[in-house]
Amino acid sequence: MIRYPSTRIGGGLAALALVALAGGAQAETKDKAEGPALTREAVESAALAPTGDAAKADAQGGEPKTGAAKRTDRAESKGEAAKRSGATRPEPALVKAQILLDRAHFSPGAIDGRDGDNLRGALAAFASANGLKAETEIAPDLADTLQATSRDPVLTEYTVTEADAAGPFVEKMPAKMEEQADLDALGYTSPREMLAERFHMAPDLLGALNPDADFGKAGTVILVAAVKPLETGKATTEEKAAKKQAQEAGKTESGKRDSSERESNKDTGKATDTKGSNAQAVDPEARDAKDVTRIEVDKESRAVRAFDRDGKLVAFYPASIGSEEKPAPSAEAKVEGVAYAPTYTYNPKYQFAGVKAKTKFTIPPGPNNPVGVVWIDLSIPSYGIHGTPEPEKVGKTESHGCIRLTNWDARDLANRVSRGAQVVFKDE
Repeated sequence: MIRYPSTRIGGGLAALALVALAGGAQAETKDKAEGPALTREAVESAALAPTGDAAKADAQGGEPKTGAAKRTDRAESKGEAAKRSGATRPEPALVKAQILLDRAHFSPGAIDGRDGDNLRGALAAFASANGLKAETEIAPDLADTLQATSRDPVLTEYTVTEADAAGPFVEKMPAKMEEQADLDALGYTSPREMLAERFHMAPDLLGALNPDADFGKAGTVILVAAVKPLETGKATTEEKAAKKQAQEAGKTESGKRDSSERESNKDTGKATDTKGSNAQAVDPEARDAKDVTRIEVDKESRAVRAFDRDGKLVAFYPASIGSEEKPAPSAEAKVEGVAYAPTYTYNPKYQFAGVKAKTKFTIPPGPNNPVGVVWIDLSIPSYGIHGTPEPEKVGKTESHGCIRLTNWDARDLANRVSRGAQVVFKDE
């Protein structure tokens, strides 16, 4: 049972001023394990921007005194980002920032309380969508814009249920795809993994927030990110109701839509059986009022951006996009359909490294399926946008040619896109 506060999602994108990211040269000399304690109070009260004298010094070009780091999303090298992300303890201000971004549909990937390319990319997109500098200079106005998206607590309590504790769980996940095909389902391997992914978190952050918790015991009360919990099956009644409400609101603002246009924006009953997806469990009742009409796949920045019919950026997701061996296409495509809880069918013609099978085989559905919990089928044969069994690697590793998002981001996009939506692959 979850005690989850209602949230008001705003469109604002603030490039936050993250206190935890600053500290100047002094911070670099300290043991990174000596950061603020990761408690509920520390996260909720964390400042996203400097205030008072520190803010004035920053505005006048002085050195920020309490952590208002000024930089662009490209200003820090990957090596420096990796060094920062190697901190032994998640930073409260970063946890707060990531949760607020996630709620606003500008995903930082797995919420882990650490700096990195995924976080900075989300900040830049958030700033751009709100008319702020894309360099994401971490200043009070940017922090205010982000904070204004929701005044609700960023952490909430969740009580582990009997069903959570029961699983079932996969005792040992086979490394080889051929062996995964022999399982009944590609479920989670532990309650910890399941609960972390349900609330869009890295397992290490879940552990840091709940150091003594028994995640496999019913009745255990834990702290989690106050985000919409990931669903791994069909669209829920709540999701359907939300879509219907959004549709009515859209009609009020935009007037009546042409009936033929509405028909063209509906998903078909089943997506085709393309590279890894025998489409199953497509929800026919959750097809209307989907606001995303164009998807931009940016290979250079490893990101997916979603735009509405007015050209407004409404969502951002970090992504793993192709590889040298299996590059993503350089073309335009259309969304053909959406499949929830898909299976994965491997064809030997794909010639994936390490897969020696000479005949086709099918891996059953589940969150640890190679394409995760949802498949967005594209008009380019064998290509799709999908989830992943390894959310923490999204944006940091390559894919087998498709566009890989975290499971919760893939589901968010799937719930907002319709058949016929434009997909543009951007090379530069």
